[in-house]
Amino acid sequence: MPFLFLLSHFEILCLSTLSRLFCTTKDQRLEGEWQRLAREHLPLSLLLCDVDFFKRYNDRYGHPVGDDCLRTVAKTIESCIRRPADLVARYGGEEFAVILPNTLREGATFIAEEICLAIANLQIPHEASFVKDCVSVSIGISTTMPQKNVHQRSLIESADKGLYLAKNQGRDRSVYSSN
Repeated sequence: MPFLFLLSHFEILCLSTLSRLFCTTKDQRLEGEWQRLAREHLPLSLLLCDVDFFKRYNDRYGHPVGDDCLRTVAKTIESCIRRPADLVARYGGEEFAVILPNTLREGATFIAEEICLAIANLQIPHEASFVKDCVSVSIGISTTMPQKNVHQRSLIESADKGLYLAKNQGRDRSVYSSN
């Protein structure tokens, strides 16, 4: 998925609305955090989360059950972040992004591991997974010090690399990648 598409199509989770899982937000959120943190010389972390073998999940259980699974995963990811500035966003299919302003590598890694554990504790059956018999997630982690003359795409590319590594290392895990 092109990174410019990711930047312009973040969707904030609207968990209080039962009729819709997600609502659209403007692409200014990530850009705004990037600019603010560049001015304040503070770090920005990004987690890219992917539900492992979700296409196989949908094929096995059907799309309505898949939608319910994504709602549950989204709520669970959101329950793992605690600060008002932190943001859980969906950017396509079974993929989620977690924007963590003013968060160092250690804090981002802690939250990613907490998300993996919380999803595992749900014990949502996934008989079609090649990883385990319940739903799991793979997470790429990246942290940077935003700079005005550097595009936030570098942060996304780095987190995407971490996600790729997590999948190649067997999934159901989080992997940090520096940019």
